[in-house]
Amino acid sequence: MNQPFSYVHPQAKIADNVVIEPFVTIHKNVEVGEGTWIGSNVTIMEGARIGKNCRIFPGAVISAIPQDLKYKGEETTVIIGDNVTIRECVTVNKGTQALGYTQVGSNTLLMAYVHIAHDCVVGENCILANGVTLAGHITVEDYAIIGGLTAVHQFVNVGKHCMVSGGSLVRKDVPPFTKAAREPLSYVGINSVGLRRRGFTAAQINEIQDIYRLLYVRGHNTSQAIRIIEAELPATDERDDIISFINNSNRGVMKGYGRNGGGSDR
Repeated sequence: MNQPFSYVHPQAKIADNVVIEPFVTIHKNVEVGEGTWIGSNVTIMEGARIGKNCRIFPGAVISAIPQDLKYKGEETTVIIGDNVTIRECVTVNKGTQALGYTQVGSNTLLMAYVHIAHDCVVGENCILANGVTLAGHITVEDYAIIGGLTAVHQFVNVGKHCMVSGGSLVRKDVPPFTKAAREPLSYVGINSVGLRRRGFTAAQINEIQDIYRLLYVRGHNTSQAIRIIEAELPATDERDDIISFINNSNRGVMKGYGRNGGGSDR
């Protein structure tokens, strides 16, 4: 429903039951799915693909061009899943030729003033609290929670089911199922409360705890710990997810508290 004082480009594809409040601007080459509500003063620029039943609050800007001097006007997109809540003044920039898109998964909450830069991929069921800033080329996996005013360095990966403390500077990869806090950002335990809420069994949580004791508590370096985990602990989805994440880390993973002194010890 197009309200007075809003502008919707005639080539934009807007589902019939989308609610568009006054003073919204929607550019061409935009698609918006059924049941989505777009609040006043929202700007949706070329290349946006917005799913069903999303809520976009006043002041948000979706699919502006990247803040990257290497961007030369190539056609790229922003992909927003279903049931995503985008609060006031959030900015989500479209991709560059490096990836071609920026993506936010379904059922994710972006609180006020979140910034998601070009070529980021945010998974499903994530929460990014007020003022979180993601630089370019960042991956945030499913069910991750990032506390308010956290800044994440470009090319960092944040693992699934982890929790990052508010006000953090995230310079290294954060492995799945963990809690990250302090400065420099460090392992401070596993996200056992979140895992229980999402249906993980006590046996699964204990296994994850055993893995991270080997990685962070027993005094091994990362390579030693991985060898021990592979040799001594049974193969499970959780074990393999952790090993794969660490082995594929390009920036190196965060250290244990008290063991931060530089780069990765892999």
